[in-house]
Amino acid sequence: MSLCGSYACGLCNYPQERRREFEANLEKAGLELETDDKSDQKTYFLKIHAPWEVLATYADVLKIKVPFKESDIPHGQDVPLEWLSHPFRLPEHIMRPQPDYFTYPFDKTKTDFFLITDKDTFFPPSTRNRIVFYILARCPYYKEGRKDKDKTGIKRLLSNGTYTAAFPLHDCRYWKRARNAECESERYNLYNHWARFLCFYKEQPLNLIRKYYGEKIGIYFAWLGFYTEMLFFAAVMGVICFTYGVLSYDDNISSKEICDADIGGSIVMCPLCDKKCPFWRLNSTCLSSWQSHLFDNEGTIFFAIFMGIWVTLFLEFWKRRQARLEYEWDLVDFEEEQQQLQIRPEFEIRCTNRRLNKITQEMEPYLPVTSKCARFCLSAATVIFWISLILACIIGVIAYRLAVYAAFASIIKDPMRKIQVVGRFITPQLATSVTASCINFVIIMILNFFYERVAIWITDMEIPKTHLEYENRLTMKMFLFQFVNYYSSCFYVAFFKGKFVGHPGKYSYMFGKRSKLRNEEVSFSSPLLHLTETLKEMKYNIHRNDYFGFITLFVASFPLAPLLALFNNILEIRVDAWKFTTQFRRPVASKARNIGAWQEILNAVAILSVVTNAFIMAFTSDMIPRMVYLYAYGKGASMRGYVNNSLSIYNISRISEENMPDTQDYWFDNSTTTCRYRDYRYPPGHEREYNHTMQFWHILAAKMAFIIIMEHVVFVVKFFVAWMIPDVPSDVKARIKRERYLIQEYLHNYEVERLKLQLSASFMTEPPSETSLVADKHEVLSECL
Repeated sequence: MSLCGSYACGLCNYPQERRREFEANLEKAGLELETDDKSDQKTYFLKIHAPWEVLATYADVLKIKVPFKESDIPHGQDVPLEWLSHPFRLPEHIMRPQPDYFTYPFDKTKTDFFLITDKDTFFPPSTRNRIVFYILARCPYYKEGRKDKDKTGIKRLLSNGTYTAAFPLHDCRYWKRARNAECESERYNLYNHWARFLCFYKEQPLNLIRKYYGEKIGIYFAWLGFYTEMLFFAAVMGVICFTYGVLSYDDNISSKEICDADIGGSIVMCPLCDKKCPFWRLNSTCLSSWQSHLFDNEGTIFFAIFMGIWVTLFLEFWKRRQARLEYEWDLVDFEEEQQQLQIRPEFEIRCTNRRLNKITQEMEPYLPVTSKCARFCLSAATVIFWISLILACIIGVIAYRLAVYAAFASIIKDPMRKIQVVGRFITPQLATSVTASCINFVIIMILNFFYERVAIWITDMEIPKTHLEYENRLTMKMFLFQFVNYYSSCFYVAFFKGKFVGHPGKYSYMFGKRSKLRNEEVSFSSPLLHLTETLKEMKYNIHRNDYFGFITLFVASFPLAPLLALFNNILEIRVDAWKFTTQFRRPVASKARNIGAWQEILNAVAILSVVTNAFIMAFTSDMIPRMVYLYAYGKGASMRGYVNNSLSIYNISRISEENMPDTQDYWFDNSTTTCRYRDYRYPPGHEREYNHTMQFWHILAAKMAFIIIMEHVVFVVKFFVAWMIPDVPSDVKARIKRERYLIQEYLHNYEVERLKLQLSASFMTEPPSETSLVADKHEVLSECL
């Protein structure tokens, strides 16, 4: 093999004995070794070459599919208006670096059956470095005759410092073509047509990515690219919804009433906390009420329903795209091969018990049920402990908000006072929110740092059998942790903040009344605005993969989230491509049929998003109370009077000493006897004073009806779309069937031709008997079948 297909191990200048035995065993396995000294004479590079015999042997062992005939099936039909997509397309030799072939698992005894024109290039780079790493992962570093199974594999040699690194080499340079015409130039093409940011509007060369980096990285970029394409439609609809909020800005009667000096300026609101918080006037929330209208308007309901349908279409169309890639990349039967052949070396080393595999009929290691259950219980207990720790931290942050809010309120007593920091007015709520967000950010980063290591430790402790199982288990643990870590504060703001505050004279307290931590209230502006601000703060902590949760679970509160995610994805695709091509060591190629555990995670998030958005629109948004007022209580189907209608009255004289502000600066004359609070309760003097009015129950019924209707509409559409759109396209099904038929046909013809050659050779020496001829025919037919 040429140097550009080599494998390299960085050496340190100690445990020479282990290196000597390991390298001797590598040579016994057929690999060719070459030592390259650095100029400092302290670092050595061991270059590993895999000759044809080694590649052919392990391709046979691993049942790697290779081409045996060029495909005669048309790739696709020309689509109308194809010229519209021409600016976004790449050259054909970049999109399809090699023709389509019919493939079959490699058999070393049938090399003439396959299309082998050049042995140096027959196996692509990703296959070559995957085979070499397979050997490295299982090669022992003890002397022949000893049976110390712990001393096996390159991973243990890396962990104990025998080698400093092990990685496949890149092929040639990326910034200009290689002078040697024989050296492959995939890296150069990837840099020019994929890794440069100026190509952000171009399609990705997925076949070239797969050929150079392997199917696993290829399927990742395929998913990310498809996700970005689908985000375009969600972003357009989100911009339309936001634009509607901007255009209807002047028609917002509720905000006008709040800002009006004669209406909002004359309404005195009850204190938002005990002792330290003063009475305040409603028009102090003028700015936030206008801001809330941008995100909480009639278009928000339509957008929430649209996103529920969008996520269904996204998952269904991705299944079709994934099925097409599975066929084109020979991954249809990969999972069965993965389970049967590619057992993790760590599993083979640590599991000493053996039993017969009913499929392969060979003895293989296994983990006893008792040991598996014990490890699972320990793993589950560890995960539950860490999740409980996250929830405890979230509760601590909430307690901090409740305790510190009063302190800020005692400093900033007048919400109307013009105290500015970085151009913004500072209020107790803003000061509390900013400091709490900083604390929450630090906690998230610290927990992430520790849990990533804990998740790897407990997954290693479970000893998964295959690499696929290992990755799926680790993915599930990391997602479960990050879901709780990232989204807990959002769930609190969406469904708990300001919902269980009680009313004047009967407030609710966290940890009971003795704690003096009164549950947090929100101002008159829509609670949806608080969730929007939380999402904008949280977008700087979160990983790219977690954007999917934010644009589905809480998208009703921030219609511009898909647009931000779209820009983020466009940037991240090219940044990742640039890093892979120019900055990172070439990763070990590995195969993957799909996105693994993420498929089930995305399905669960999609279902949960329908529920969360329905509840957000019902209980966090202010749209349902407005619509009930408009159609049932508003005079002349107008929103005039809604502000006054949505505020209840409380007698100031009945406020207890524990709740009464300790300052006499109330900003109003002492003749004012009542204050207002946000609820629907009967006024003082009514026979059912301070009990909920009928309007409250009407609104609650409307909210529940909206949740039921929205969920049923979205789920009906979801199941209908899933039924209408098959997971595997019909043309792919037909091509799979035809390919299998042709494989059997060509294999049969090959065996018949081989039999003819054998018979002709035997006739040249001695004519066979009729019995032996029939036996040979039966043997060939049974092998074909």
